Amino acid sequence: MGFNLPIEEEIDIAAQAGYKGIEPWEGRIRQFLERGGSLSDLRKRIDDHGLYVEGIVTFFQWAVEDDERRAAGIEQMKRQMDWATQLGTTSVAATASGITNVRLNDFRVLGGRYQTILEIGDEFGVWPILEIWGAVQTLYSLSDALAIAAWVEHQKAGLLLDVYHMFRGGSPFEGLSLLNGRKLVMFHVNDYPAYPPREQLQDRHRAYCGDGIAPLPMIFQTLRDIGYEGSLSFEVFNPDYWATGDPLLVAKTALEKLNAVLAQSF
Repeated sequence: MGFNLPIEEEIDIAAQAGYKGIEPWEGRIRQFLERGGSLSDLRKRIDDHGLYVEGIVTFFQWAVEDDERRAAGIEQMKRQMDWATQLGTTSVAATASGITNVRLNDFRVLGGRYQTILEIGDEFGVWPILEIWGAVQTLYSLSDALAIAAWVEHQKAGLLLDVYHMFRGGSPFEGLSLLNGRKLVMFHVNDYPAYPPREQLQDRHRAYCGDGIAPLPMIFQTLRDIGYEGSLSFEVFNPDYWATGDPLLVAKTALEKLNAVLAQSF
């Protein structure tokens, strides 16, 4: 993100580095459209590079208590689901946006709100997946995500988990063994250092796979054991990597290090 490239260049770099797919942020797509681009042109560029869109990173406020804010968030989600449809993907992220600083404990209510946006997703063929953020107060852990999803009567309820966020929020990686791999829609991969302590870790501390202390071989083995067949999406926000001034080098290094850890895991 720190390279601040337009999405067209991000696509080019992903293809040159050897990735199979991309997970674009909604802000990058919006900027492209504001510059006069069209989603059909963007889709063609992605297709021409032999890539696919795994999902879109979105931040609509679906879970907030205020009815007006929640309604506005749902309208934002609909626009982004339309983007997803046109780009050929079937998932958008349902995050803790808007509830990061408040603890909501009524998971029946949250499950009802999640079911509402899942049902809207039926209209688009695109479904929101619960993404945990480890440093917030609600939807910060695997247990929160499962508690919300457990109140949903919808077959498309699913999770988006992340190595860093699981650790940052205190979710034991052993908990992955309790999941049905088909309900884990996407998995973000990264690593984290031994210092600072867990409670002080920030996004900037995320590292290349294998450069930290995360038990990645165990995590990947568990994912295979539960039948996970989705993507591994590399996500970090490390300013040391941006300081290289070479986004292609960063993208290649990330993929090489991920593949090296995978080779050691099986």
